[in-house]
Amino acid sequence: MDFVANGSKNVEIETSTGVYLRHAIQTHFVEIGEDYIELVNRYVKPLYEEGDLLSISEKIIALCQKRVVYRKDMKISWLAKFLSRFAIQHNSAGIGVGEVCKMQFAIDECGAWKVLWAAICAGFGKLVGKHGIFYDMVGMEVTGLDGFYPDVFPVYGDYGIRIPENPSGVCNEIYEKTGVRSCVRSSAITPRVRMTSARRLFSSGKSSNFPLRGKRVVSLLAGERAKGAILSRERMAPLFRAAPKALPSPAPLRSAGTKAALPRCIPLAPVREHGTMYYFFLG
Repeated sequence: MDFVANGSKNVEIETSTGVYLRHAIQTHFVEIGEDYIELVNRYVKPLYEEGDLLSISEKIIALCQKRVVYRKDMKISWLAKFLSRFAIQHNSAGIGVGEVCKMQFAIDECGAWKVLWAAICAGFGKLVGKHGIFYDMVGMEVTGLDGFYPDVFPVYGDYGIRIPENPSGVCNEIYEKTGVRSCVRSSAITPRVRMTSARRLFSSGKSSNFPLRGKRVVSLLAGERAKGAILSRERMAPLFRAAPKALPSPAPLRSAGTKAALPRCIPLAPVREHGTMYYFFLG
């Protein structure tokens, strides 16, 4: 199959564990209450090969789990209106607590006093150039809230999308029912929120047999802003590489009765096949 990347992203990416090809899987517009097992069977299984890795955005799993908060059901407090005036409403990471509904969600989730204290600490943090303090203090439920903006899809202006529940269990269920190894990933990884996004990836789910962990997952998904799913396939390297045209002569053996010197060895670059590292020497 021909691999296709999202927008201007590269199909091929080099990571600490090897070189991977990434394919952006095209789906229909996923709505609230759909079945993620059916989505995987419909869109992923026809393309999947043994050894492939699937990453699914948190948004898709949360929508399937009906993890949404409706704007019409929220009662906006004076504190939410006041604090949202001092927060950034929109940046490269998406809509923040500058959107009054997201600030109100933070208050409902964490309590007014905790949110107020987090806002004060964040204000002092900005004076010394430290960002992200507010989100570190209010936790992942607030940090991971998506939605409440109609810019791309008007329907997303009517509700917010929470982080999925038990994402590791979701990934294990996907593997048991479809045989696809998967992880649930944050919907955006950008340099500005690199640390927070990395923690989200670590706290998001992976199937128990998913071969990558921690920063290796981040490096595989680096630069992606996929709202759907990405299929990654490791590019196989040739087992042997061409030897140099001319090799230096091996060191001569010492005279009889003394310990012989080992032949001179020339290490070649490591070669990876199926995730295993091989080293070859010529002597």
